[in-house]
Amino acid sequence: MGCVGSGFIMADVHLAAYHSAGFPVAAIASRSRDKAAAVAERWGIPVVHDTPEQLIADERVQILDIAYPPDQQPALIHLALRQPHIRAILAQKPLALDLATAEALEAECRAAGKILSVNQNMRFDQSMRVLKEILDRGSLGTPVLATIEMRAIPHWQPFLRDYGRLTLLNMSIHHLDVLRFLFGEVEEIYTGVHADPRTDFAHKDGICASTLTFRSGVMAVSLEDVWSGPRAPGYTGDIYIKWRVEGTEGVAQGTIGWPDYPDGSPSTLRYSSTIATGGDWVQPRWSTTWFPDAFAGVMEQVQYALESGTAPLLSGTDNLRTMALVEAAYRSVEEHRAVKLAEFGY
Repeated sequence: MGCVGSGFIMADVHLAAYHSAGFPVAAIASRSRDKAAAVAERWGIPVVHDTPEQLIADERVQILDIAYPPDQQPALIHLALRQPHIRAILAQKPLALDLATAEALEAECRAAGKILSVNQNMRFDQSMRVLKEILDRGSLGTPVLATIEMRAIPHWQPFLRDYGRLTLLNMSIHHLDVLRFLFGEVEEIYTGVHADPRTDFAHKDGICASTLTFRSGVMAVSLEDVWSGPRAPGYTGDIYIKWRVEGTEGVAQGTIGWPDYPDGSPSTLRYSSTIATGGDWVQPRWSTTWFPDAFAGVMEQVQYALESGTAPLLSGTDNLRTMALVEAAYRSVEEHRAVKLAEFGY
C-alpha cells in the first residue's frame, strides 16, 4: 500500500485505522516531503518519496490510497493507470468535482483493468452497518421515512474556496450515499440551500436540505446545518448528527459519532420492532468509532476485491450513482425544482 497525502484525514484517520488493523503501508508522499516524513515517523512507514508521482512509480506499491484535493486527484489516477504494478486505487470522495469527470475516470479505470474504489466511509460507520442489517432482516417492516439531521460545524479545507461547490459535494455526499446504501436507488431529489453565515468565502450551498424519493417508495430528508448557531465564548451550542428510520413494524434511531462531537464517542443505535423485539427498545453498544475505525473496513473491501477478483463494495461504478445524485441536487438548486435521476441516465 502506498499513501498519498499527509493531512488530517490520512495522518489521523487512514493510518490510525490501518495500524490498528495490521495493514502494511510501504510508502508515503505528499505535497510537502517534510510533512510526509513526520507522518512516516509517527506510523513507522519505511519509505518517504519526494512527490506523489515518485510514489506512484514505486513498484512496491500495489494499492494506491489517495487523500488529496478532488481537483488534483484525477491527475494522480491517470498516472496510476499507466503503472503495471498498481492493481487498485482507493480514491477520496468526491471522486471529482462533477459527474462528467467522475464518469470519465471510472471508464478509464475499467478499460485499464484496475480496481477503483471510492472512500464513502460512512457506509462503514457502526450504526449504519447495524441499521442495514436490521433493515435487511425486515425487522422494521417496510421502510416509510428516513431522516439524517446534521447540526455540526465542519472544517472547510482552504482548497474548497475555489470550487464553487461546497456542502453538497463535500459534506452532504456522506448522507446521500449512505441513504442509497440503506434504501437503494433514488427516483428524484429536491434541494434547498442557504448561505452559511460562518463561511467567509463565496458559496451558495452552505446550509442544505434535501428531500429524496426512492424507487422503493421510501421518502428521506437530509439536512446539513453547517451553521448550527453561533460559536462564541460563553455560548453553549448544541452540536449533533442524528438519524431516524420509521417502518411499518418498527423504528430505529441513533447518532453519528464525530471527532469533535461531543468527544469522539462512538455512534449509537436503538430500535424497537413488533417483529423482532416485542415492541421493546433494544440498544446494542460498541467501543469502536466512525473515525478512525470505519476506515479499516474501507481498505479491507479493497483488499478483498483484489484477493477474490470481485468488485469492491465501494466500487467506482456504484459511486457514479452517488455523484449523479449530487449533480441532481445542484440542478435542483439552480432550477428550483425536483430533479429526476433519469435526467442523468441513472
